[in-house]
Order: sequence, then C-alpha cells, then structure tokens
Amino acid sequence: MNISTIRSLVRQDLRDTNPNTYRWSDQTLDRHIARAVAEYSAAVPRQMTMNFITTYGCRDIDLTPIIDRVCVMAAEYPAGENPRRYRRFSVWAHRLTLEGGPAPDGSELTVYYGAIHIINAETSTLPVKHHDLVATGAAAYAAIEWAAFAVNRVNNGADAAGGYFRWGKERLSTFRDELRRLSRRSSLRVSRLYPATESVTEYVLFDEPC
Repeated sequence: MNISTIRSLVRQDLRDTNPNTYRWSDQTLDRHIARAVAEYSAAVPRQMTMNFITTYGCRDIDLTPIIDRVCVMAAEYPAGENPRRYRRFSVWAHRLTLEGGPAPDGSELTVYYGAIHIINAETSTLPVKHHDLVATGAAAYAAIEWAAFAVNRVNNGADAAGGYFRWGKERLSTFRDELRRLSRRSSLRVSRLYPATESVTEYVLFDEPC
C-alpha cells in the first residue's frame, strides 16, 4: 500500500475517477491526504522507540533526535530489565525529565513515543483497516476546499459548491468522530502497557537542563 492506493480511494469517494476529466490534481489530493494523515497520527500515532544514554546525576533527556514526534508514551529506565521499569516523567518542548526515584547513573534509557505515520510512493505505515478512514478525511478536505473556491465562479454555480461543502462537512464530522473513538482506545491501551514504577505527584518543568 502507498499514497497511490489512498489517492484512488479518495477519488472514488469524490467520484472523480476519469483521468480525462479530473477535478482534483494528484498534487492537490496528496496535500489533503497529508493533512488527514497528520490528524489521524495525532489520534493513533505510529508506535516507536529510541534509546538514549543518560548522563550521571542528570534527569534530563534531549528529545531532538526524535523526528516527527507526536507524543511520549513511556520512559523505561534502566532499559532492558525484567520486569521492565517505567519511570514517571514530564516533557517540556524537546526535553524529557525523569520525575522522582533515583537520578540516572549513565545507564541506557528507552523512550516509547508516537510519531506521524509515513505514506509515500513506496510504502505506508497506516494500518490497512484505516485506509478508508484516512481517505474519508482527505476527501472531506478536498470537497470543502473546492466548494470555497467554486462558490463565486459562474461556471460551477452556488448549488454545486454548496453541495460539495455540505457533503465535505458531513464526511469530516464522520472522520473526526472516529478519530476521537480511536484516540480514547489508544490512550487506554497505553495506560495499561506502561504503568510507572513509583507514584509521583509533583512535577518540576522549569528546572535548568544539565
């Protein structure tokens, strides 16, 4: 599966499948697909990990090496123990701070995080079962944009523009309702998978980095 597959689904939703009379260019649809993928990723991010070497006595980890980060789900420290030990943490900008418990001693730390999904000409990290959902969002954005462009154009007419706008708003509402449902399920799953090893209620977000 790749972006061409998603684009075909979007064209089917928009009933824009004749190459000789395309209303939307591939580039335009790809932009709307990217927007839908970003919104989907905020609700159901790609699950990733990255290892960091801590600094002795320093609770801060620089997260700038993580590209396209949506959220941080868990911090495992020290990494690789059985059972795994998850620490409470706070995140401010690109800095993760371990909260409570002993300060790091230079051992390895694993960050579990969510990232934006990848979709390009070669591949896609989107689950196959959610391709139609992303296509729904992209088609909604495409219809709404076209309606805004066409409303004052004599050749298209206000009725056609209004129809596209209403259809797009309905599809967008369906898309976002499903994202909210998926987001709730994802949050519950993360809370079960990564329980912290100690109870910490006090967070210090503004201390100077090491």
